[in-house]
Parts: sequence; structure tokens; C-alpha cells
Amino acid sequence: MATPLYDERPTLALVPPPAETPVFKDAPADRKKWTESARAVADTTNKVARVVLLPHTVRGYRQLGRRWIDRFHDDYPQMIASTNRAIREADGDVMQEARLKERRAELRAEYKRHRLNYTGKTAGVAGAVAGGVTFGAATGSLWLDLLAGLGAWGIGAFHGRDRKQPDTDLPQNPAAPRDAAQIRGESDLVTALVKAGVITEAQRDETHVVGIIQPAGPGWTATIELPRGMKASAATSRAEELASSMRVKKSQIEMRADTSEDGHEGQVVLWVASEANPYGDKKVPSPLLTADRLDFWQYGVPLGIDARGARHALELVWCSILLGGLPDYGKSFLARLVAAAAALDPHMTVHVATGKAGPDWVGTKQFAHSYVAGNTPGKILAFLDLLNGLIADMQQIGERLEQLSEENPERCPEGKLTPELAKEWKRGLTLLIVDELQELLDAAAMMKIKTDDDPESKDRGRNGKEVLVETMARFVRVSRYVGGMGLFITQRPDATSVPTLLREVCRKRACFRVKGASSSRMVLGDDAVAAGAAPHMLLDAQKGVVVLDQGGEEGHVTLKTDFMTIPEFREICMRGRQLRKEAGTLTGFAAEYGTAEQAAPSNKVLLADCIAALREAGVDRARTVRLLELLLARRPVAYEGLTESALQTRLREAEAGGTRKLGPIDGMTNPNGYTLEQLTEALDK
Repeated sequence: MATPLYDERPTLALVPPPAETPVFKDAPADRKKWTESARAVADTTNKVARVVLLPHTVRGYRQLGRRWIDRFHDDYPQMIASTNRAIREADGDVMQEARLKERRAELRAEYKRHRLNYTGKTAGVAGAVAGGVTFGAATGSLWLDLLAGLGAWGIGAFHGRDRKQPDTDLPQNPAAPRDAAQIRGESDLVTALVKAGVITEAQRDETHVVGIIQPAGPGWTATIELPRGMKASAATSRAEELASSMRVKKSQIEMRADTSEDGHEGQVVLWVASEANPYGDKKVPSPLLTADRLDFWQYGVPLGIDARGARHALELVWCSILLGGLPDYGKSFLARLVAAAAALDPHMTVHVATGKAGPDWVGTKQFAHSYVAGNTPGKILAFLDLLNGLIADMQQIGERLEQLSEENPERCPEGKLTPELAKEWKRGLTLLIVDELQELLDAAAMMKIKTDDDPESKDRGRNGKEVLVETMARFVRVSRYVGGMGLFITQRPDATSVPTLLREVCRKRACFRVKGASSSRMVLGDDAVAAGAAPHMLLDAQKGVVVLDQGGEEGHVTLKTDFMTIPEFREICMRGRQLRKEAGTLTGFAAEYGTAEQAAPSNKVLLADCIAALREAGVDRARTVRLLELLLARRPVAYEGLTESALQTRLREAEAGGTRKLGPIDGMTNPNGYTLEQLTEALDK
């Protein structure tokens, strides 16, 4: 019998037998129910794994690492690389290379300090965490270990979580076309310049932003270096086209040549407002309303604020100014600011001439040395006499300066009238205000005026307009260095109302909204408009906004002028009258104005009459017009011919002060007037 080669033993199973397959009594319904339960358990397990397990934590620490590296470098390598590129592109410009190398050294030093500070902060935080973990491990506390582990897991999971995009009404489409008009950086800005025709496509690589595009007030600003050979004026003249390219209102664009120390002829400064009207609709009260007095030599005229909120003053000493624009846009308000500032300097002599009678300049009668209103032939001749008298007066001061420069030249080193000399000679600054210039010139154009050139001639004379323009220009020229200045205001900025001869001698010019670039040039001149001054780009809603060409390297500025009503202006004028009375400088027209009314009862008698009139009427307050009515009813002979403004002047001189807010009275919310208490206190002084 043969022996078997191996014993017959059970076969060893390397794989465990499969689990019992569940028996479904009611297949296939039970099978389907079991399958759905298994799938739900698997989905739940996957969700838990996605939320709780490692991927979120790993992703979170990876993002924290990237963030740490970004903050460690803080864009310094990029800025240094950009500076190196600029140095290479300086193309032999030694001054530019020196500035850039100095800037690179500063960036490297800042980068080194930043890395040291950031590394120190990181080491401090890491040391604190390591100390806490070490303490937990050393004490063997299971809870501390668990808390440390959970904390480490939680930080990573929080920073690695899926961040959902915020819901918006519009679908988020990353493939949507980019808005080419929106400025996101230097490339977009250069593209806008190309679209506007400021530069060509071939000049793109030669055009650069100096520094960075940065916020500035309610908008942003950028300094642009144009291609070589291109002047700044060529770019600023296309500001309106640039506004169209950028899809903004033309009034949002301010573009001017860069006149800073680092600027040059091929560099412009662009400012773009974030709103169509960055000046807003709010009226800003003039600080002159609360000023007791003002030194015109030192402070000039507080004028207004620009779109970025910076306050500006008008320095008018040594120059004259031409003011133009369409009616009802703020010329009178700016002119009143100049007159109000002059009123508050008691040593300043003011002369007023207006081609149209009205309430605008009535207040200046309180302190003006000369006052002419109207455009009749007699008024035109009176204005011409005023000009000739001023010219003679200015020349007299010039002669005294000439003599002084020979005898004691160090007292007038610049050949100009100084504040010290003006005080010694009792001769302050002189201001000539000429309003409604177009009315004066139109009326003069219909006249013939004989001149001193040939007084015996049988000829009827020269055209009055020519004579008037030449005489005004002559006043500006001879008065410049002897403390004289002129303010010329016109409502119709065209070739007939703004003669070139007069405009060119006015160093400073200001223009409110006009209809076109040609009108802007009529007032501001070709150079200012070419440099970016654009009152024709102002909106209809921007009343009170003026473009001021300052006549020097500072260029032009656009401002929202301060606000002052006619009653407020009259209050300042009366304050100016009182200041001149106290200083002994009230002369000419103002000294004689209201003499008849003031010759009536004395100040004490006037106060007593006012108090009695209020008590008889059974009231403790009254508006000026009502108080005047009560006085006339009480003593008609004594107060006959007294006007409201004269009454206010008399009460101020009687130390009753100005008008006050009365609250609701006579159907008005809060008008000005006088109170019984106010008048009684003045009488008791």
C-alpha cells in the first residue's frame, strides 16, 4: 500500500471567511433600506472627517505660515526691486539716481529694522507657547495636555476652514470682463491716459507713476511722469478727455503741472474725487464773522477750503485781482470777503465803485473813503476822477520812497512800502473795489472823454471805454509797490468786458463757473487754462466754487469760498466804522455819511428813547425796523431821516453792541434786533 506524500489536513485559510450576508425576508425593500442607512452613516463619517480630522488643521497652519512670511517681508523686497529698476532707467540722470539710491538705502534700513522687530515679536509668542506646553508636560497633567492639543488643533482648523463667498444679488463670475475704466493701479491709469489721447500707445512704456497712487481727501492722487519731450501743459489741457476715459464727471478731475521741488516740466499731479461734487452743498461761515479786527498785511483774506479740506487765504498785498464768472455763482460773496477783511483793518483805505446801484455794497458806506454807484455819464466821470486821484496819491508815496532810498536805503531794501513805514507815515494799504465792470465799460463806450493829453483840442475826446481801461491799468501798475491793490469784478467774461490790457496787469485772477474754455481764458488767461485751471468744467450745482490762479509758481487752486450774507456783511462794515473812529482813520465819504442823523439826540438820549419806546409798546424786544418805527412815532422831528443802518451804527457807538437773535417774533423764526435788557445795560454804563 502506497504511503501518501503528505498527511491529509484541513486547508489553512489566509483570508477570514466573509461575514454572513444578511438575509432579507422582504427583498428588495429591506435591501434598499439597509443600503440607504449604510450610505447615510458613510456620509456622516465623511463630514466628521472633513470637519474634525487633519486636512483643515494642516491647511490652516500652511496659511498661517504664508501669512507670517508675507508680514515678515512686508513688501520691502518688491519696493527695493522697483527702486533698482528705476535706478537702471534713470539713463544717466545723476540727480535722479542719487535720490533713488538714497531712497533704496532708506528702504533697506527700514527692512532690516522691520525684520528684527517682527522676529522678536514672533520669538516672544513662540516662547510663551513653548513654556506653556513644557509646563504641562513637566507636571504630567492630562488635562493641560488635552487643552494644549485641542488649542493647537482649533487654531489650525479655524484658519483652514472653507471660507464661503458672501452672497450678492449679482452672480460671481470670475470670467466676467474687467471694467477698463476703473483705476486699480499704474497700468490702468496709463491705459486711461492712452484712451484720453494724453499719450499714445507707443509712449506707454515711457509713462510712469512716481511713487504710488494714494488716497488724498475724498479721492485719490497720483504724480505722473510723462514721456520725454512731452510738456505738462499738453497733458493738463486734456483733463476733460481724461474724465471721459475714466468714466467720471469732469468736475472730479484736477490736473496740474508738478511745481514741487522734485517736479519738472514733464510731470503732472492728478487728483480724482470720489464724488461728483467733493465740495458738498454745506455753506461754510466765514471766520471774519467772529473776528474783532484783522491785520491785512499779515493775514490777507480768509477765503475758503479746497476739496481736501485744507483752508486757503488770499494774499492780495503787492498785486491786484480780476474776478469773473456767470451770474449767481458766488462772485459777490468772494468780493464781500475781501471787503470785509479790509473793513476789519482800521488803517486800510477802501474806495468802492460799482456800475449798478443795489444792496450789495451799501454796507461799505460805513467805512469807505470813496463811494460811486451807477453808470450815468456823471458817475463815469466821477469814477474817472477817483482813479486819477488814486494814481496821484500812489505816485506821491512812490516819490517819498524814492527820496528815502537815497537818504536811508536800508529802511526800504526792496523799494516797497513796509508796515513800519506805513505806520510812521500814517498811510496804510489802499484797496480799490470795482464791481459791475461790464456796466461801467458799456456806459463809457458811449461817451467821449477829453484827456489831459490835449485839453485845448476841439476834438470831442477819446472813446470813454478806452480811457477807462487805460486808467484802471495804470492805477494797477503804479500802485503795486506802494501798498495799492485793485479788485475788479465782471459778470460777463468776454472780450468786451474783460479787456486784455486790464487782465494782464492783474497778477491774480479768479473765475467761477463759465460756459466754455474760451470764457475761462478770458478771465484766467491762456497759460492758466493750459496748466489745468478749468472753471468751465465746474457743475451747475457747484455754486460758490472758484478757480483761483495765484499768479506764481504755486499755480491755481479750486476752492469752496466762505459764506457771508448781506446783513452779516453790514455788521462787519459797522464794526469797521467803529474801529476807524477809535483809530482816527475814518475819512472821506464815510466820515460825512449819516452826519445829519447823528447830529440829532446824543447817545444817552437815544438809548433812553429806545427804552421808553419799547416800554410804551409793551414789548421787551424788537427788530431794528420796528424799533425805528417806534422812535419815529415817539419823536418824529428828532429822528426824521434816520435809517436802519444809521440806527444800528448809533446804538453800537452808544455801547449797546450789535443786533442779537430775538427768537420767534413778528411771524419770523429767529430774526435779529435789540432787547430791552441790552439797551438798559448800555444806558447804565
